[in-house]
Amino acid sequence: MENLTLFGFEALWSPYYLTVLALLSAGYFLAVRNREKWFRKSRPVNGKQQAAFYGGMALLYILKGSPIDLLGHILFSVHMFQMAMVYLVVSPLLIIGIPIWMWDTVLKRSPLHQIFSFLTKPVLALIVFNGIFSLYHTPLVFDLVKTNPAYHAAASSVIFFTSICMWWPVFRRRGNSEEMSGLMKMGYIFANGVLLTPACALIIFAKDPLYAAYSDPASWMNAMALCVPGSTLTGLNLTGPEVFTSMPLTEDQQLGGIIMKIIQEAVYGTILGFVFFQWVRKEREKDQQELQVILSNK
Repeated sequence: MENLTLFGFEALWSPYYLTVLALLSAGYFLAVRNREKWFRKSRPVNGKQQAAFYGGMALLYILKGSPIDLLGHILFSVHMFQMAMVYLVVSPLLIIGIPIWMWDTVLKRSPLHQIFSFLTKPVLALIVFNGIFSLYHTPLVFDLVKTNPAYHAAASSVIFFTSICMWWPVFRRRGNSEEMSGLMKMGYIFANGVLLTPACALIIFAKDPLYAAYSDPASWMNAMALCVPGSTLTGLNLTGPEVFTSMPLTEDQQLGGIIMKIIQEAVYGTILGFVFFQWVRKEREKDQQELQVILSNK
């Protein structure tokens, strides 16, 4: 891999993106610190929640603001690593890290409140996220989105929003409705894994490069313009990603699908295990309570 410094500091470290994330983190810090003044029904935010939020924000910057983002425009495998980590790791970290009273306040004042309430219905959330994610990775849509700044920003925002909706039923309850049972959560997570498989399989088993954004020089330059200033890009004599890597396009593409599937299995497996042991503990507590009631009635 050639030295990426030729793209410049702005392309490598995204200072504007860092500023936005820093401001959001500062807002969270102030909200937690002044919760009793700013929020009526607030509760203390424990260290684990705060660590989840700050960890999610730090990971988001590493994935979307550091040289990893630039590499994601050069190597499809790095792009898939980004996608997997942002939508399968960062999203749940932010859901866990932001307390429910803060979520309620933000959502009630948001024009997306009704849409969010609708899209967090488990079955709908399942279908919408996996459907949009799979649609995004069809060659026609992918190349269109990766070479147009407005479409790219819109698609990234929509997928991130639907990923929050998808994870919501696992970690939060919907309004006044009851929380999903442990068994339902396990089935929900398993179904997510099944629905994401076709998109991964399409990429893994493709025998030819699928995406012009990585294989066609003109499309690739348009894709690079999403993260590299135009003034910098025009001064470089580049013909495609092969300038920076010796990995064949098809192998890079297949590796991307494999990385996505491995991360998905690891994340879903971890959360599935957590939900399972949580469900077992609750069932034991329930059985003990019922036993105590029976014994007390004798």
